[in-house]
Amino acid sequence: MKRTSIGLLVAVAVVGGIVGFVADQLLTSSGRPTFTPSLLLPVLLVLLAVSVVLLALPVRRAARGVPGARVDPFQAVRVAVLAKASSIVGAAVAGLGTGLIVFLLTRPVPPSVGSMGAVIAAIAGGVLLTAAALVAEQLCTIRKDDDDDQPGPPEPGLGLSHQD
Repeated sequence: MKRTSIGLLVAVAVVGGIVGFVADQLLTSSGRPTFTPSLLLPVLLVLLAVSVVLLALPVRRAARGVPGARVDPFQAVRVAVLAKASSIVGAAVAGLGTGLIVFLLTRPVPPSVGSMGAVIAAIAGGVLLTAAALVAEQLCTIRKDDDDDQPGPPEPGLGLSHQD
């Protein structure tokens, strides 16, 4: 599995920003109030960030060869995939919040402090989740074996057999 690239995260954040800006534009053009995320969103993002890092720590201990630290390889892959998905979700939420902020700041009427605070908290939660997920992804990385570079003949009995 390849690590999450910064380019992907930036692209997701840009798309999230566009979606946030356009969503607020459509809401206000139809006479509705702008979108304000719940104050529970940043709390949940922080809890997810902490959980992802805590799940990655046993994988790191096992990869480092700490005595008594054993991790199922499938669990390690699940944690790595969770970390990758969390970094993408964090970038999307941060981008969405940035789009909402840009929309609010471009209006002639100054936004309320409550809505700005909730959006800023969501952006901070998204950035924290992205950073924590990238750290967790790094913790799940094992060093490459020397024999991975050398393609060799397949082991006997593992290849396809041709019977005449």
